[in-house]
Amino acid sequence: MSARQLSVSIPTVARSIGRHALIAALAAVFVLFAWLAPAFLSGANLLSVLVNNFALLAIVAIAMTFAVSAGGIDLSVGTAIDFASFAFVSLVLAGQPIPIAALGGLVGGVVVGLFNAVLIAGIGISPFLATLGTLFVGRSVQQLLTNGGNPVYLPPTGVPDAFRFLGHGTIVGIPVPLVVAALVVAGAWLVLSRTRFGRVVLASGIQASVVRYSGIALRRYTAATYILVSGIAAIVGLILTSTVTVYIPSSGNAFLLNAIGATFIGTTLSPHGRPNIPGTVLGVLLLSIVANGLLLSGLNFYWQQVGTGLLIFSVLAIGFANRKAAART
Repeated sequence: MSARQLSVSIPTVARSIGRHALIAALAAVFVLFAWLAPAFLSGANLLSVLVNNFALLAIVAIAMTFAVSAGGIDLSVGTAIDFASFAFVSLVLAGQPIPIAALGGLVGGVVVGLFNAVLIAGIGISPFLATLGTLFVGRSVQQLLTNGGNPVYLPPTGVPDAFRFLGHGTIVGIPVPLVVAALVVAGAWLVLSRTRFGRVVLASGIQASVVRYSGIALRRYTAATYILVSGIAAIVGLILTSTVTVYIPSSGNAFLLNAIGATFIGTTLSPHGRPNIPGTVLGVLLLSIVANGLLLSGLNFYWQQVGTGLLIFSVLAIGFANRKAAART
């Protein structure tokens, strides 16, 4: 190969790697953990990754993808999870039928989205500041409702089987959390790619001023987006409560950073760096595999966080560098 051919092929290969950084990272960590921890490849462990690591985080990350697609962010998705969980547990303890309790849980989560909608679309506060405020207010409300943050337990006996179904049931042999996650992913993809609502959300994230001047009621779409985000996150509150049969104040915030990370990792799958459902799903899968693999490898929890952070940085850096190089050519 001549020097000229080599100089042409190296940038081409580099751009190809950059475009597929997320997929390459997935393949790399899969091979790495298969080598470091032989138990990683067992069927039971891979199922555990999908059910315990992937499913709930995927739902939260899909909710976050809607907010980021609209040009904002939602730091209060954990609050929506917590409010849904609290409402669900409270209604079950009050003797309400499970369908009514579940509906009440969803409403509890949507209240958070309504509050955000008023702040962002109504008053005009930036999404970051509005949802950060909602996060703090929601945390304080939970402390007040639970006498300082005490968990609300369901009785060890007498809990209806229908209550446990969301967290422990199966549908044609597939765990319910995984089925729900798949439905949420499919529904979100259809909404963003095949509906007017989705097109307006994506357009507002690119150039909100153009959307506004075109005569579209952007505030209504913004309000609907944040209500939808909280509604999707509330589903996690129901499943999580069904799984552990307890409400723990502010536990939903454990999903926040990984959901943001997965959403922005997913942007590397887009040539324009835009949020997208397939990319978010792969981002969640990457973080889930890393969390499980580092645990099986026996690393200290804090080193696991360091490893996850470095991985997120690496994938994003490669993706951003690739887009900058493409823009110069």
